[in-house]
Amino acid sequence: MTNFFTLTGKSAVVTGGTSGIGLATAKRLKAAGADVAIAGRRPADDVAESFGATAFACDVSDEDQVAALMQGVVAAFGRLDIVVNCAGVNAGYNELINSEKQDFDFNYNVNTMGVVYGIKHGARHMSDGGRIVNVSSVAGLQGVAYLAPYVASKWAAIGITRTAAIELANRNIRVNAVCPTSVNTPMAHAEGGEAQLEMEYKAVPLGRIAEPEEIAALIHFLVAEDCNFINGQAIAVDGGFTAGLSQVAYDTLASS
Repeated sequence: MTNFFTLTGKSAVVTGGTSGIGLATAKRLKAAGADVAIAGRRPADDVAESFGATAFACDVSDEDQVAALMQGVVAAFGRLDIVVNCAGVNAGYNELINSEKQDFDFNYNVNTMGVVYGIKHGARHMSDGGRIVNVSSVAGLQGVAYLAPYVASKWAAIGITRTAAIELANRNIRVNAVCPTSVNTPMAHAEGGEAQLEMEYKAVPLGRIAEPEEIAALIHFLVAEDCNFINGQAIAVDGGFTAGLSQVAYDTLASS
């Protein structure tokens, strides 16, 4: 029987790979047979060693560090086939009219430029047929109250994804994005986000937020050779949130 979605013989780098979605993704890609490097702002050799990965320190908002990361992965594994741009931040929750330029800069430098640098320097080291997945958000598909800087950065990441998918297609390098709702990670549970989580528990038709492993599963799907005709897409992983209101939310609004 064919070993579906195998990554044997491939090498991958996951930014933001020391926790949350990134770590779950790195573990899944390793289990599928890939050589895996995880990158975070701080060294995480102990985390990497726990599942047989290689750790690199990298601030994705610094282009030189991202360039060095990609070179380091090639030096370690001899090739680069998969880049997962997962590093992300959120400047906090605030009304747009009370936001500051620094809030936009903070989100943009990591969530947007980190993706740009990952694509730019990752693709330079890839052979034809590479795969790139960028972690955006449902907040990159619609507006979200109190999250304007984050929303702006995630919309931009999707635009970059689609542009790169067109430009790199002649090398058969596929570029896609995944767009989760809140995921059960420390970022989702940060102070100030309580109302956001409560809303999603009511509004998401499945009645919960996502687990990191559920996002990792889609990323694995997208980087496998089985999926070679999926390119330039921004795929929601949202429990039905973008499909419409849950019955609970509908009833709550109707009776208010």
